Amino acid sequence: MEAAHNGPVTGTAAPGIVTVDVAVESPEQMKQLGRRISGVLAPGDLVMLTGELGAGKTTLTRGLGEGLGVRGAVTSPTFVIARVHPPLGEGPALVHVDAYRLGGGLDEMEDLDLDVSLPESVVVVEWGDGKVEELSEDRLQVVIDRAVGDTDDDRRTVTLVGIGARWAGLREELAAR
Repeated sequence: MEAAHNGPVTGTAAPGIVTVDVAVESPEQMKQLGRRISGVLAPGDLVMLTGELGAGKTTLTRGLGEGLGVRGAVTSPTFVIARVHPPLGEGPALVHVDAYRLGGGLDEMEDLDLDVSLPESVVVVEWGDGKVEELSEDRLQVVIDRAVGDTDDDRRTVTLVGIGARWAGLREELAAR
């Protein structure tokens, strides 16, 4: 199936895991993909973003913030570790975390009280692999692959991996958006 503005959407399914691949050609398309993903998010969702520096994790999160209708500019929280963007309307807050400088796993993350924020917010964690999986059995992992090295190539392959029953209909929900 062809996504309206993000290239082809393909994927596979395994018990408890749904995988969707999306081709992205530009930063604007990355933001559009974030807005599209925001349409399937709900309070309590944990989204983990993985990708090289400059892959587009924060750009995708900007799109999520726009789609969720939250207050404040979504920027990289590298130096503050976490930012909370309250909703402008009835939707959930966006908690945006950059775990790049955190090395201690969930113990170190406890200071951020993500487990308290999670039930009423959408929590997005950049560089969260091996650090926040214990927060939720159901999570959306987003892996952004890009050409490495000195290149101007904006093309990315974004792989969405829905883990747990919450994400069983991910492919269909995204296709509807």
